[in-house]
Amino acid sequence: MNMTMAFKDRLQTQWQGSALATRWKAMPPRDRLALAMLGGFLLLVLLYLALWRPAQQGVISARNHYEQQRALHQYMQQQAPRARAAEEAPQATVEPERLQGLVTASAAEQGLSVERMDSDAPGQVQVSLEPTAFAKLLRWFAGLEAQGVRIEEAGLDRGEDGQVAARLTLRVGG
Repeated sequence: MNMTMAFKDRLQTQWQGSALATRWKAMPPRDRLALAMLGGFLLLVLLYLALWRPAQQGVISARNHYEQQRALHQYMQQQAPRARAAEEAPQATVEPERLQGLVTASAAEQGLSVERMDSDAPGQVQVSLEPTAFAKLLRWFAGLEAQGVRIEEAGLDRGEDGQVAARLTLRVGG
């Protein structure tokens, strides 16, 4: 308590001896009032810009994020029966020995060029594709999945003009 009083006294002494205090005292009371009001207004503006506005923008951002998540949740709830039905539907299966032929034939149907194909184990192959359009690749993936082929691992390298080179590990089974 003693330290705060000493600090306050020291500040007051420094203020009274400063050039700014001398100019302040020399001003007419009307000018001092106007400057004090201007200072108060500037303080309010700074408080608004530094505290209130960022908090308000954070609330708006949080509300938008909440609405997006709520819409996503609603969509997922609507699609849940469809997902359950797809899960319960019998999946097409491919015999492990026929996987290489199926991959080669389906790639040719989609206009994809197989660069390299290795058989790791029965029912599993590693495939490297030459760069192609991403949309073609996605259609091929969907076709393979519909025929009971699962993509275990995928490595995609983006090339020029929207082309994608793919390295995949494919396995028989759903």
